[in-house]
Amino acid sequence: MKEALHAIAEELRRLRSLGVRTVPVSEEALQALRSAVAAQGPVATVQSEPPQTAVVAETTPPTPAKQRAERPAAPSREPAAKPRTLPLAPPPFTLGEGTKQERWERLREGVLGDPVCQAQLRPGKKVVLGVGDLDATVFFCGEAPGAEEEVEGEPFVGPAGQKLTRIINAMDLSREQVYIGNIMNWRPRIDDQTGPEQTGNRPPTDEELGYCLPYLKAQLAIVQPRVIVALGATAAKGLLGPGSFRQVGEVRGRWLAYEGIPLRVTYHPSYLLRQDDMGKVAGMRARRSVWEDMLQVMEHLGMPISEKQRGYFLKT
Repeated sequence: MKEALHAIAEELRRLRSLGVRTVPVSEEALQALRSAVAAQGPVATVQSEPPQTAVVAETTPPTPAKQRAERPAAPSREPAAKPRTLPLAPPPFTLGEGTKQERWERLREGVLGDPVCQAQLRPGKKVVLGVGDLDATVFFCGEAPGAEEEVEGEPFVGPAGQKLTRIINAMDLSREQVYIGNIMNWRPRIDDQTGPEQTGNRPPTDEELGYCLPYLKAQLAIVQPRVIVALGATAAKGLLGPGSFRQVGEVRGRWLAYEGIPLRVTYHPSYLLRQDDMGKVAGMRARRSVWEDMLQVMEHLGMPISEKQRGYFLKT
């Protein structure tokens, strides 16, 4: 009997995984189940995980199996997941005439007020637009805000942002001299996590990237950089198109173009942080790979490069 009860519990778990919330049984069967549980004593009632699938006594004759299979499933009483369906593009907008600052302010107002962007946010979080010099020659493009960014409303302010700042400083530049943005204007939600806080990140979908891409294009139209640096695979695929490559290594180390602007793909700063965690050698190799990309950017822009800079992260 103990094995039979165990089998019933496992079946209830299986049904729960399929979305079943109630199981109709006859009153006689339910009474027999109660008697069997009582006969087993306290040991039979101990479970590491309750089935959470309700057993409901039938007050009418059971429905034939064929009819039960054809009957539409009852609507779930649980809160519906946040829809992922988005419009194909943001509402039409124009930058209009004026100075770069005036056009950027109009863009910022449009992005922050976009109802789709606002609808993707968790309570208390912010839509994120790029920041920096509107006359910058280098445009650093990431994929999406993270936990720190959606709180501050500014891209790359967390640990990965600090790593990016050190890269920029090694180029003898400051954050104020470059432009830093993301393709995405919100942090992609993980919908099975409730509450205002989210643990972890997920890559944005092609649909989400497609919605935000026109806002990135508008920033590029304002800044008109001489070089775009795509930080990581998702940013690069957002610019080059889904399916354009499989691994970052396929496209980094050479010049590409986006909308006629020279494009350099490199690893995301968060990748460098993960490599640092794997050990000194792995971290140094990853940093050197990114730095070689930055040296190419500096040479393309005609920036002075010292011997010390050329030797960064090389083994001696």
